[in-house]
Amino acid sequence: MKLSSLIGHVTELYADVLISPKPADRLIDVFFRERKYLGSKDRRFISETLYGILRNKRKIDLVIQFTQDTRTSLFSCLAYLLLDKKYSSELLSLEIDVPMDTLLTIEQNINSNPVSDNSIEAIAIQYSFQDWMISEWREYFGSSELAPLCTTLNTQAPMTIRVNTIKTTVEECQRKMLIEGVETEKAQYSPYALHLKKRVNVFQLQAFKDGLFEVQDEGSQLLAMLVDPKPKSKVLDACAGAGGKALAMASIMNNRGEIFAFDIHSFRLDELKKRIRRSGVDSIRTKAIRENEVEEGFVGAADVVLVDAPCTGTGTIRRNPGMKWSVTQQMVNELREKQLSILSFNSQYVKVGGRLVYATCSLIKDENENVVEQFLSKEKDFELINPSSILERYNLEEMTNSKYFQLLPHKFNTDGFFAAVMKRIS
Repeated sequence: MKLSSLIGHVTELYADVLISPKPADRLIDVFFRERKYLGSKDRRFISETLYGILRNKRKIDLVIQFTQDTRTSLFSCLAYLLLDKKYSSELLSLEIDVPMDTLLTIEQNINSNPVSDNSIEAIAIQYSFQDWMISEWREYFGSSELAPLCTTLNTQAPMTIRVNTIKTTVEECQRKMLIEGVETEKAQYSPYALHLKKRVNVFQLQAFKDGLFEVQDEGSQLLAMLVDPKPKSKVLDACAGAGGKALAMASIMNNRGEIFAFDIHSFRLDELKKRIRRSGVDSIRTKAIRENEVEEGFVGAADVVLVDAPCTGTGTIRRNPGMKWSVTQQMVNELREKQLSILSFNSQYVKVGGRLVYATCSLIKDENENVVEQFLSKEKDFELINPSSILERYNLEEMTNSKYFQLLPHKFNTDGFFAAVMKRIS
């Protein structure tokens, strides 16, 4: 497809993303399904360019102000800054007339820091984030972590899979994927994780159809390990969704014991049921529940309850850069109350001596420590457990040096995650 047509598709998709509350990746899927004529290279070009725009949106907005010509400046950013620069010569032959010196000026303007001080605004413009996010992270993680965190969040996340050890071994999975032309390498932390050396549509692979692996970030796998479910134990996944962590826990438990996957959205559990059949797992039971309705048979009965709470998802910005602009402080405030309510409600299912694990994929303190500390201030029959005592079983105790478990993208090359492990003592 011609460059001009590709740019037209990108701008059309970009306009949809700006006005829709849905994540960019879902909109991209719909966009491509409605345009079957797009080849794989065209789809990759369009999606990667869109993500580039979303990652650099604040700088693009500055360029638009700088050039005072929205259409020209947006096309310039698309074709010259966010794509391979080999297209810059083609841009000159398009119906829009953008002189090369204008392109060079735009590039210089985008790549320079418009504010010379170390203010929140300067940093937010430099890395293209909202001011309040930069302020939050500087206070939460410290000034020294801010630049590497923002830099990493502006890159593409690795494509990672979890080998289903119920059906195969890591080495055998690697071998079968290699036969299909896909090279992988073992991950650094999770013993079940493989990173793909090149991005491919893994869902078309026979190895996937045979249930040998699931697509899952390494950090998400580590959270399942932190839950530390034992064979023959009774585990409750209180916000199971499509069941990625439930499936990972089933593998850790060698397909023994019982995992009860709860969710208020039955369509998510329908997806989990498909994954269960493909994976060969028979230890997971799904149950659609009603919000705040007690499941009497489970009160005080679970060895472990995992509350993977709904959150802003800011730890996954590398995968969905549109979150940089869709997440608001008001959203955080509303979610914090919901998260505390969900955690408190599901704590009743933990038996005495059992564990309660609270987790998010958020980089916001109000969704993490603040929720846990507020919960513990009210629920005196729970106490924190140091996560290193669990991680040492996997020789990963050095991944945390605090009472909480936190994964930062720039430190571990995972999505951003937070978890707290609590024990019911009375």
